[in-house]
Amino acid sequence: MIVNESGGIPNRLFFRLFQTGNILQRQVQNEMGISAVQWAVLGALSRDGFEQGTSFNQLKEYLHVSRQNLDGVLKRLERDGHVVRVPHPRDGRARLVRLTDSGRAFWLGLQDSITDFYRQALEDLSFDDGVSLLHLLKKLQQGLLQLSLDAERPTD
Repeated sequence: MIVNESGGIPNRLFFRLFQTGNILQRQVQNEMGISAVQWAVLGALSRDGFEQGTSFNQLKEYLHVSRQNLDGVLKRLERDGHVVRVPHPRDGRARLVRLTDSGRAFWLGLQDSITDFYRQALEDLSFDDGVSLLHLLKKLQQGLLQLSLDAERPTD
């Protein structure tokens, strides 16, 4: 995609992504009573194979969030009794983050609301629209992960 002087479509696209992210944050908080990052953390920790927990760094990389952001969210979830940090069974210096029983129950209790949230948010998209959007967002993610402005800058 060619970028013109005023930014054109790329500028509008990234601004729309910014707006969409902010709307998502606000709607999740208003409708679910948790932050979007809390929702993502609970969802990540509830996945099959994560019953014993995952490392802080693995969780940070999976969610693409900063160390500071994730630490603050985990502290709130720990305070609420939804997650716990436990010693790693093979490395006493490391800790794993895992859902507590009450955290799993809390997550399961959100499932009907999450399903309704998704249904309402996506009701104007066809199945094919959803598949296309998912594909395009994945391509955008890959482009962003490979981005390096230093390679583009002229040297003096």
